[in-house]
Amino acid sequence: MRTSHILCPTDFSETASHALGYAVEMANLYAVDIRLLNVISLPYGAPDYGILVDSPAELLQDQEAYADEKMKMLVSEVREQMPSGLFVHTNIRSGGVLAQILEEAEEREVGMIVIASHGHTGISHMLSPNVAEAVANQALCPVLVVK
Repeated sequence: MRTSHILCPTDFSETASHALGYAVEMANLYAVDIRLLNVISLPYGAPDYGILVDSPAELLQDQEAYADEKMKMLVSEVREQMPSGLFVHTNIRSGGVLAQILEEAEEREVGMIVIASHGHTGISHMLSPNVAEAVANQALCPVLVVK
């Protein structure tokens, strides 16, 4: 952990921002870089249904442009909180969120993942997949889940 990056997946939500604060603290404590990751779910739908204004390729481009802009803003905020010599790396991937987070962690050999939990309970928990819980169960490195 002391020589590896900290991976912090983000969906740009307030909860993810809270988790990023913990990631910055951990990065400063261990003097390691932070890797910010945003995963774009691939657009789906058939253009012949007449419900899509843009093609799936255009939707993906729009999502990537939005994510790129948000990442730039996050990087500028995080750099202010980190000492010189430490860096903030970013990556925007597309596909299944869980798979992409796990792939990024393995490919980059991160030392820790700091991820936000949206705290769903009851029926909401049953209906929506809990990515943070799945990451904690499947990652090969330590995972800090922040509520």
